[in-house]
This record gives sequence, C-alpha cells and structure tokens, in this order.
Amino acid sequence: MHKKLLFLLGFSTLIVSANHAQYWQQRVDYQIQADMDVSKHQYKGTMRLTYTNNSPDTLTKAFWHLYFNAFQPGSMMDVRSRTIADPDARVSSRIFNLKPEEQGWMKIKSLQQNGKPSIFVHNETILEVTLAEPILPGTSTVFELTWDAQVPLQVRRNGRDSKEGIDYSMAQWYPKLCEYDQQGWHANPYIAREFYGVWGDFDVKISIDKNYVVAAGGYLQNPQEVGHGYEAPGSALKLPAGDKLLWHFKTPNVHDFCWAADRDYAHTMIVADDGSIMRFFWQKGKGYDEQWSKLPGIMNRARTIMNEHFGKYPYREYCFIQGGDGGMEYPLATLITGNRPLNSLVGVAVHEQLHTWYQMVLGSNESLYGWMDEGFTSFAEDLVMNELAREGLLPGKKAEENPYSGTVSAYTALATSGVEEPLSTHADHYHTNYAYGVASYVKGAVFLLQMEYIIGKQAFDKGLLRYYHTWKFKHPDANAVTRSFERESGLELDWYKEDWVNTLNTIDYAVKTVEKEDRKNTRVVIERIGRMAMPLDIVVTYTNGDQELFYAPLESMRGEKPSENNIPRTVLPDHRWVDPVYEFEIPEKVKKVARVEIDPSRRMADINLENNVWVKPE
Repeated sequence: MHKKLLFLLGFSTLIVSANHAQYWQQRVDYQIQADMDVSKHQYKGTMRLTYTNNSPDTLTKAFWHLYFNAFQPGSMMDVRSRTIADPDARVSSRIFNLKPEEQGWMKIKSLQQNGKPSIFVHNETILEVTLAEPILPGTSTVFELTWDAQVPLQVRRNGRDSKEGIDYSMAQWYPKLCEYDQQGWHANPYIAREFYGVWGDFDVKISIDKNYVVAAGGYLQNPQEVGHGYEAPGSALKLPAGDKLLWHFKTPNVHDFCWAADRDYAHTMIVADDGSIMRFFWQKGKGYDEQWSKLPGIMNRARTIMNEHFGKYPYREYCFIQGGDGGMEYPLATLITGNRPLNSLVGVAVHEQLHTWYQMVLGSNESLYGWMDEGFTSFAEDLVMNELAREGLLPGKKAEENPYSGTVSAYTALATSGVEEPLSTHADHYHTNYAYGVASYVKGAVFLLQMEYIIGKQAFDKGLLRYYHTWKFKHPDANAVTRSFERESGLELDWYKEDWVNTLNTIDYAVKTVEKEDRKNTRVVIERIGRMAMPLDIVVTYTNGDQELFYAPLESMRGEKPSENNIPRTVLPDHRWVDPVYEFEIPEKVKKVARVEIDPSRRMADINLENNVWVKPE
C-alpha cells in the first residue's frame, strides 16, 4: 500500500480512537412548577429547561419521556404485561382494566425552544420533538413546556391511592428529557424496567392542599412556610393564606426527582453519623409504628457501613418514604411499602438506599446494564445486612460466613434452567421476568463476587472504591467498571467481562483423577467441563490435617492475584482457556494427600459442586 495512504489511514484511526476515548455527558437545569387538583387527581405543570449539548454532535431532534401515558389500556406496558409468560403480579391485567378516571396521562400543551414553537408529536410514552433550531456542540438552549397530567391509580412505582393507602407516589411524574450519549438518543418507551437520565439540577415547586405532607428527594427551601415538622424547633411559622401550600425543593447534580404526599404522614429525622440528615415518612397509627421507630438507628449504622465500603454518601439529606408498590430508588429518596416486619423493612430500606451508589451516583444506563445497577446493589446489600446481623441489629438473623451462598445457588438455578439470556440483553427484551430478575439482581451480584475471587479481596475492595471515585456523577458502562478493577489489580480482565456478560458460558470444573505416580509424587488432573475458563484455587488437605493451596492463574489474566490467607500457596503454571484438562503434581515426601477441592471459598459460581472434591478412598 502507498506510504502516504498508510499515513492518512493511521492518522484517521488515531482521531477516531481519540474521539471514542474522550468522555462527555449532557447537562440539564430543570425549573418545574406543579399545581395539584387533588379532587380530580390531576395537575397542571410548567417547565423551563436549560439544556447544554456537550456532545460533538449537532442536534436537530429531541425526545421526552411521558411515563404516565403507560397507564392506559392498550399501552406497550399493558400489552407486554398481559402477554409475557410470567407477568409481574403487581401489573398483570390491571392497566387494561383501569377506568378513565383511574388512568394516567400526560398531555403537552406547548413547547418552545428559545421562544420559538417546536413541532412535537405524542407517541405513547415518548414525545418526539423537531427542534425549532439546531443545538450546536458546546452550546445551550432553553425549552419551555406546559402540560396537563392525570395521576394514575397506583399500579407500578407511581400513582395515587396505593394498597397501603398512600395518597400520592409521584415518581416519573414530569416530562423527562431523554438522555443523549455516545450511542445517541435513548428514547426507550416505558414498558416495565427502570430509567436513565441526564445529570443536572432541579428546582421544583409543588402547590397542594394544606392538609398534605410532602416528602421529596431534595432540600426544602421554605420550611417556615409549610411546617409539618420541617421548621426549626421553636421557630415561628409563616403559613400563607389560602387553601394550599407551596413546597419548594432544590436538588443539585442528580438525574431525576421524585416526591410523595399524604394526609397522614408522620415525619421524623435524625442527623446521621456522617453528618447528613435522614428523614422518615410513614402513616402513623396503622400498626407498624414500632418497626418504623427502630428504622432510623439501624439505617444510621447501615450508612456508616456503606460509606466505608462503597464511598461516602455525597448529599446532605436522604428520605425514606412510605409509598409505591414495593421498593424503588430515586436520588436522595426511596419509596418503600411500610407494612413489613422489622427485618423486611430494614432489608428494603438498605437495598434502596444502596441504589444511591449504584444508579443515583454511578448513573449507568439501566436498560443496557441493569446488572450494574440491581446486581451491584444486591451484592452490597448482602454485605451490609450480614454486618447488621453480626452486630445483633436484625432480630433472629445470624451472620453467615458466606453471605453470597444463596446468590450463587439462585444463579445456578437460572444457568441450568434453559431460559437464561445474556446480561447484554436489553432489559425490556427478556423473554421472561424470571430471566431478567435473576440475571440483573443475581448474576450481576455474582459478577462482583467472582471479581473478588479473581483479583483477591484486597485489590477488589480498593477497586470498588476506585470505581466510585472515578465514575461518580457520570454514566459508567461495563468497560468502565472492568477497567477500574484492572487498574487496581494490575491484571487483564476483559476475558471475564466478555464471557460473563455477553455469553451464556458456564463454569464447571471437576477433579477428574488423583493418582499416585511414584513414591514421591501425586498427579492431579482437573477437567474443564463448562465452556468458561477461570483461574483455579485448589486446596489440598493432607492426612495430618495440614492444607496447601495450589493456584493456577488463567493465562488471559497476564498475572496472578496475591495470596489471600495464611494457607501455604504454590503458584502453578498458567491455566489456558483452550485446555480441556489441567494437570499438576504434588510432591509427597512426607505428607500424603487426603482431599483435593476446587475453590472451597465458593466465590466461583461453578454450576456443579459435586465434582469439585476428591476424597481419598478409605
């Protein structure tokens, strides 16, 4: 090939590589006002949205989520819920049977860009907008919207009049600008799963009848004007005249905003050990006051454990709010059902608060990387709950030596069920809710458990913190989290991500034979039955009770993890992924082999543990 052409091709490749390596994200500044008509369960909304295009692209279109429109008969959420093999019992055919006054809707009345009308079309839960003028790279534009909305009967996450009697769970309640990133617009219709949003600041004003208490994921700006326990003790209230109160909240650097309102909310607060305020809202006098009264102290301790292991909580406040249909996370707040035994209440509160780390601060795209959201949160939940049990804060629950044994068992059940789908499957496109749920919550947790096994606990703990500090307030993907562990451990880990995330390959190693070769050595043959290769921790127990760990790094790692415990360790030659068997010899000068076991720590999700152990015949 001509040298000049070679140079040009090489130069262009460098430019493309540089562009791909350069991270950017969009920015928003929301100013929202909502005027509630509780007699009709409707509200009128206005929005001023400043949008900054930090991408290298010129934008001529934009898209908004209109989530309430999912709660209408015939919507994509309704059809999907009625036709999937294993429907979510909370939804099933409930949307199909909603009466007109129970349905949800959001209707945009006007939309202007920099004072000029833009053309828009409602397409169920997506508003498609042709911009009045293009948004150039590095510039900002101002959108002004007005809309009317009806709050649906509570079916999934948001709505009114929940089964526990909460008046309003206002999540996914406003026209939310879709995210535009390196893959373009993410104008996903609302079908079942969770969310992805643009980082920015929220300034929200809510006008509602005086007898409602409002709880929100934000900092209340006018406590003296609303009362209800927000005002400073002993200070004079300045309640305005009229039948309504205006609640004014601000929230910095988040990608969503939720609130709830009820006429029977009790409100209590504590200052946590990390200096932040924790607020708790629940319906007092309904029979579960005792559980909720114990929650603040336990969640304070849980927060301390979270800060230690996952990075310090970065906001000034957090709210635990009774509402919704189970547990659902939002920035600075969670909606959780309240009528639970104490350990269940703590469990859901711990899980949803941990989403602060894995989604609210590390804002991965949940449609594409649900396992980085729910899976990492589930991994963290098991750690925190086990520590709370160890400290005696969970009545009747004892700490476990391996709190992830049930997680690995649940993954094994999925992997051998015949219905598993790769973690790379779009969240809305799984064939069953079972496959989605176990993949996202369980296999995602196992991703981290096995990462600890591969690189060692010390590097893993540091890598988890490195991931947080490197990617907080950004949109990390699977490469981002893998690279964080690579940089901390010094090992190559792309092979692990590719196999675990993008394939259905399973791990199954067996101790095939243990044979005495001569008077001095024993030959061990390990067979790889599953398609996925892993480094091997093989613990040998001798007849006198002594133990020795034989460690076979995987060739693809380009290195080895450090020793993790006091068991003497022998590092063997690399284990290659193409080899169906792996052999090594154990010198037997004095000690005799009594038992050989693959990964007794049970951090490797081997789908058949029965062939992992060889015991010397009697």
